[in-house]
Amino acid sequence: MALSRTDLCNQLSNSFDIIIIGGGATGLGAAVEAATRGYRTLLVEKYDFAKGTSSRSTKLVHGGVRYLQQGNIKLVMEALRERGILKQNAPHLVKNQSFIVPNYKWWEGPFYGLGLKVYDWMSGQLGLGESEWLSTEEVQYYTPTLDPEGLKGGVLYHDGQFDDSRLAINLAQTAIESGAVVLNYAEVTGLIKHQEKVIGVKLRDTILYSDYEVQAKVVINAAGVFSDSIQQMDDAAHETTIAPSQGIHIVLDKAFLPGDTAIMIPHTDDGRVLFAVPWHQKVIIGTTDTPVSTIETEPKPLEEEVKFVLNHAARYLTQDPTYSDIKSMFAGLRPLVKASAKNTAALSRDHSVTISPTGLVSIIGGKWTTYRKMGEDVINIAAIQAGLPYAESVTHNLLIHGADPVDDFNSDDYYYGSDRPALQDLVFKYPQLQKKIHPDLPYTEAMVVWAAREEYAHTVEDVLSRRTRALLLDAKASIEASPTVAKILAKELKKPQNWIDEQIVSYTILAKQYLPL
Repeated sequence: MALSRTDLCNQLSNSFDIIIIGGGATGLGAAVEAATRGYRTLLVEKYDFAKGTSSRSTKLVHGGVRYLQQGNIKLVMEALRERGILKQNAPHLVKNQSFIVPNYKWWEGPFYGLGLKVYDWMSGQLGLGESEWLSTEEVQYYTPTLDPEGLKGGVLYHDGQFDDSRLAINLAQTAIESGAVVLNYAEVTGLIKHQEKVIGVKLRDTILYSDYEVQAKVVINAAGVFSDSIQQMDDAAHETTIAPSQGIHIVLDKAFLPGDTAIMIPHTDDGRVLFAVPWHQKVIIGTTDTPVSTIETEPKPLEEEVKFVLNHAARYLTQDPTYSDIKSMFAGLRPLVKASAKNTAALSRDHSVTISPTGLVSIIGGKWTTYRKMGEDVINIAAIQAGLPYAESVTHNLLIHGADPVDDFNSDDYYYGSDRPALQDLVFKYPQLQKKIHPDLPYTEAMVVWAAREEYAHTVEDVLSRRTRALLLDAKASIEASPTVAKILAKELKKPQNWIDEQIVSYTILAKQYLPL
């Protein structure tokens, strides 16, 4: 049984070694890193875990073929090593995904083939499989809906695929099980200072409507695209360090790309890579790289971005997808580190750690694949800053909550891993909970109950967007399922009827933004 929110909040009267602001990939990785070293750790997230960028990725754990093209060998090597570590530590969430790079020009086969052989070599013992050249017939066998006109074969290679928000939830659980206090819906309203040094944070719990002042030996800002706002709490004159870039994805029915093999288009009109990847019995296609000036909690796909993805998909698929085929579309903001590059596609995906004159430690940049290394790096620096006793990192071989080998990644509940027996026991005890929340969604009422009891879900959005992936897979069906989810949550969380009504309305407004224009 998970610790309740009340149990966790009761520990806020204590002081901590480390406070981490931000419950995305970076913050959660740092929390696991700190707690498993024995440091007293608090992580707070203003909204829900992975509410922002960390739930809106392409769902790939990869070294980054494009970064190899750019010559960023260090990032690719590090990411490939971390890809292998994550597959070992979270085998219930990370799978080997095969990709085909189709060749339509004579030189593409040897060019991309040799590049991907280098990619294989860089993976070393943590590789997922060797790349290979394919004939035209073999490419068509693996990807029958790929446009055959002018096709001259292809290259098959391997990378990792995962479920981003499910990993975030499991990291939060891992941190709590390792002794950390981890809270979503806990907003930092200010920093506490003593003699010009940051010694803690002011918190507002937006679930239980309580305010706290919590002290620590060091505070880490891991707020992703919002990290500048935390640094400006520390120093109002702080100059922004984030150059936000928006990337969007569209989700289509699996008929557009049947089978288990993904497609990677290595060069789009704007110089990016385009992926079409099977995921949860649907197909995700993306992404874009659009500089934006405003950082929003709920970024929206721009019309030109959706057209860009649809147009590129139509070039390579036998059936041209249209707006009416889109089941859902979503946008995420990349927290790229500012540089002199002319476009955001060329900005660094590396992370950097800074320490302000007041001792606030900030980590910016990075990507999901390297979250563990980012956590290790920032805790190394924060521990020295705080004068904490030295402790070795143990996360290299640390199993993440739920870790359990998966036989069938197409099953509807594979991502629960070692929690699956307990979830099945819940259905055995209450058979009515095996009912689906919607005919077009694979999720049961038991999963909603489980999300509330074990996974710190507090809203309909938490359940439909991040504990399940209903919002991303079929936004319309998720809207239709929201009354059922609201009623189950209300019973679990002891909420009144007006809360149910408010949740349905707010979720419907949100989910409509994921539907085609």
